[in-house]
Amino acid sequence: MAVAIISNLFCFHTPTTQLRSSHLCSLLHSARFFRRASSAYSRAFLDTKSIDPVEVDKEVNRSRNSLACPICYDSLTWTSDPAFSIDSTPGSSLQCSTCKKTYVGREAYLDLTTANGAKSYGEPMPPSTELFRVPLVSFLYERGWRQAFIWGGFPGPEKEFELMKDFLKPVLGGNIIDASCASGLFSRLFAKSGLFSSVVALDYSENMLQQCYEFTKQEENFPKENFILIRADISRLPFLSSSVDAVHAGAAIHCWPSPSAAVAEISRVLRPGGVFVATTAIFDGPFSFVPFLRELRQNMRQVSGNYFSLSEREFEDLCRGCGLVRFSCIRNGPFVMFSASKPN
Repeated sequence: MAVAIISNLFCFHTPTTQLRSSHLCSLLHSARFFRRASSAYSRAFLDTKSIDPVEVDKEVNRSRNSLACPICYDSLTWTSDPAFSIDSTPGSSLQCSTCKKTYVGREAYLDLTTANGAKSYGEPMPPSTELFRVPLVSFLYERGWRQAFIWGGFPGPEKEFELMKDFLKPVLGGNIIDASCASGLFSRLFAKSGLFSSVVALDYSENMLQQCYEFTKQEENFPKENFILIRADISRLPFLSSSVDAVHAGAAIHCWPSPSAAVAEISRVLRPGGVFVATTAIFDGPFSFVPFLRELRQNMRQVSGNYFSLSEREFEDLCRGCGLVRFSCIRNGPFVMFSASKPN
């Protein structure tokens, strides 16, 4: 039961046509349990009080021509004026040089999913993905949902951003994908920091991307150039191989339909030396005493689509298996931030 409660609270992207308000309230109240559980961890050692300033590496490659067809992975060519800005996305279009499929920009984002343009065909994703396509959930994400993560050891967006900058030092000045960006909480921080040549806010949820778009419209002096919103499948990234400097996935990997397929894709698009950094929760510590935890995890994954990690070693094995090296992580109770990079 505890794992199920926490799964729903921290689920980041899942088929639901309605989400009852009473259920949302119960999720938020259940976070009190998570706070008690996280306090039992004796191994937490996160310290965010003193973060050394970082310098932008001016030598990082800053190519923006990295978009690729999600079907054949060949380069996309703009058939309109290039639109690497949220203001120029509506009406823009790209065409694959191989399959000739055309992708058209909507009001808020470019839709670069494989089924883009299909009128009759559609397929549901796992519940852990479909949940975040629900308009109410997308609306609530930055209005209470994400804030509840502090009870799971998440230090908060600003401190998480400061922590991840240390992992991202080798690629500052390059381009970054904020994968499974939800309403763009970190995408906007990346853009406003000035530490990256371009920022892609990427998510499968149309409503999350719409929320991100609206937030950027509300912020004064938001840097709209070199910032773009893309709808895409995490296991079919629309980028050329070895074209991306950094990929960030905040509180997302546990909701991906196949973490191994997604991390393999991230490895494919990263340049040599490129960095992948992610956050999620690990159910060890007091959860280790739950009987038949591994069997329970398998049953929950079949029902919800969530992947519950039981140790840091699982993520290290996942990264290594997908061709990434130099794994490292920091913990704060259930919260973990880990990083790995593409070999040079």
